[in-house]
Amino acid sequence: MIFTHYFQQHMPYAWAWALSQVLSIGIFLVCLLVMVAFILLYDRKIFAAVQMRRGPNVVGVFGLLQSFADLGKYLIKEVIIPAGANKVIFILAPLVSATLAFAAWVVIPMDNHWVFADINVGILYLFAVSSLGVYGIIMAGWASNSKYPFLSACRAAAQMVSYEVSIGFVLVTVLLFAGSLNLSDIVRAQQSAGALAFLHWNVFSILFPMLPIFFVSAIAETNRPPFDLVEAESELVAGYFVEYSSTPFLLFYLAEFLNICLMSAMVAILFFGGWLSPINIWPLTAIPGIVWLILKLWFFFFCFALVRAFVPRYRYDQLMRLGWKVFLPTTLLWVLVTAAWVVYVRHGGA
Repeated sequence: MIFTHYFQQHMPYAWAWALSQVLSIGIFLVCLLVMVAFILLYDRKIFAAVQMRRGPNVVGVFGLLQSFADLGKYLIKEVIIPAGANKVIFILAPLVSATLAFAAWVVIPMDNHWVFADINVGILYLFAVSSLGVYGIIMAGWASNSKYPFLSACRAAAQMVSYEVSIGFVLVTVLLFAGSLNLSDIVRAQQSAGALAFLHWNVFSILFPMLPIFFVSAIAETNRPPFDLVEAESELVAGYFVEYSSTPFLLFYLAEFLNICLMSAMVAILFFGGWLSPINIWPLTAIPGIVWLILKLWFFFFCFALVRAFVPRYRYDQLMRLGWKVFLPTTLLWVLVTAAWVVYVRHGGA
């Protein structure tokens, strides 16, 4: 809105609105990419600490510029396309994955009224975009014309569909509890005027059992260890992107970390009050909401990183059994429990 008002003084409203949107999205994407660069360094530092190593510590102070050095390396390396690959689909696959990973962020509320698309069906949009992400992996596996990537793509289709079902039912319980599909309204529904505001968050309600299910399903959805069966190095030689190098490989890696950050933000929004302060006292309420959301995002990414560092990899049959025989029945049951609680307890059976 600030950019629109400024540009409108010098050009027609339509051009001012379009230019302001492009500028706002550009600034947001740059900030998001910088955050991903430091999140990647954070992940490597955590993994190194668990193994009693230093991790990246040479490029820049404390290794802070390591991710940017890696970016430069990937950008100048040669893009190699296998002779037997379908070249068009081979190049489109990482573009599809990265584009969908960026597109999901348009409905994420950074603060009150700080969201690019504050649509009433934000959860449905997010679910649709994340479901399409599997197509980039399938395209990469098929276009490579190699058995290992193709087997990895088949695994990806089964794995991501399996855990999207569980995530979908978890989202149903949250929207039943909040009474809205809008992510901003879900955060506002957790708002409280009391001093101990965090007690009104969804994690301290009947929705608490859905938190570990959503957390584990998010790990499986993003192909993170211990559920990285899509790119299991010991079995599939790095999986669906084994034939990729240089910038196309970088786009796959970027999409993976964008999705991990997105899931960390979703945990904060759905269960931990999003941009809300945990305690309504002056020094904490003066902190901007976007700072609270980013702090929560980094904390939950830390939890993702610890799981990666400590938990051994599952077998594929264990992964499927957990999704279909444990998570699916539990989330189905909790949809009924949540609906009954909303009708008979919150609304008194009305």
